[in-house]
Amino acid sequence: MIGGRVQMKGVGGGRKASTIQPDERSRQERRSRDIQKQFNLPSQPRRSLAEKVFKMKLALPLHSQLAKHFGANAELAQSVLWFSSIVLGAIACKIVYDLTKVVSPRMFQSYQGLTREKQMEWDNRGFSTAHAIFCTVAAGYLLYGSDVFSESAPYGPVPFRSSIFSYFTIGFSTGYFVADLAMILWTYPSLGGPEYVVHHLLSIVSLVLADYIAHAHFYVLMTLFSEVSTPFINFRWYLLTSGMKNSKAFIYNGLMLVVVWLFARIILFIYFFYHLCTHYDTVSQLYRPGFYFMFVSPPTLAIMNVFWFYKILAGAFRVLFKRRD
Repeated sequence: MIGGRVQMKGVGGGRKASTIQPDERSRQERRSRDIQKQFNLPSQPRRSLAEKVFKMKLALPLHSQLAKHFGANAELAQSVLWFSSIVLGAIACKIVYDLTKVVSPRMFQSYQGLTREKQMEWDNRGFSTAHAIFCTVAAGYLLYGSDVFSESAPYGPVPFRSSIFSYFTIGFSTGYFVADLAMILWTYPSLGGPEYVVHHLLSIVSLVLADYIAHAHFYVLMTLFSEVSTPFINFRWYLLTSGMKNSKAFIYNGLMLVVVWLFARIILFIYFFYHLCTHYDTVSQLYRPGFYFMFVSPPTLAIMNVFWFYKILAGAFRVLFKRRD
């Protein structure tokens, strides 16, 4: 998640306008003029421009990017982008699943001795890990590496911002959650109980709403960035299944899981709600279903994260005290 540095580049309040250099200010002023020209907005101070964009419910820079590349077909391109990204996400899961099924018997001797259900879970965790890595890199770049969600960028209020890449990332993740939920239901309860079904349903609705309105991407990407903890969870399962519970790798991975989970799924969610509260006047203007769902999905996921963190801590203490004895 944030890795201990909550206020970073790209996160609301991370950079102050007073630190902007003259060249950077000129670049942003040119961008403001481009936005004015693209959407026929009147020339006016930045604050008024932001208010105008906010009132029009545009998603910047997404709509300006689509208009630049596709012109009059921008609306159609947005629909194609959404549908194709979901399909691509599901197909990618299938490809990684099949690759894991082929590679694992050749690389891991323990795989051969597993039951069919365990082998299926092994392969399932393969594309789960791949998706988590993609989410971490993509969401991390969008939140901290680009200026899409920087307060100093002239794209209007942060909750109303999105880009082509953030749109694709959320659609791709939608495809993953749909594919994974389908496997969970098909093999229920082998791959997970009701808590996993609830988690995936909440995630899917959140992702679909975010891409439908092209808003609230900042908040959705923060929750996707919390997937950084998933590889540690899956690696722990692989070690347990391979009979390596007493190995140093298992202990070190467990300690890393505690630290990463604390930052990615506890502290980051605290910042999530802090940002939500401090920008409530803006957030309250979101598409009604999306706005109301902000008070359903994130709190539920946060409660689940705290519960799972308790179980992770309990397991870590058991391993450490047992090793001392």
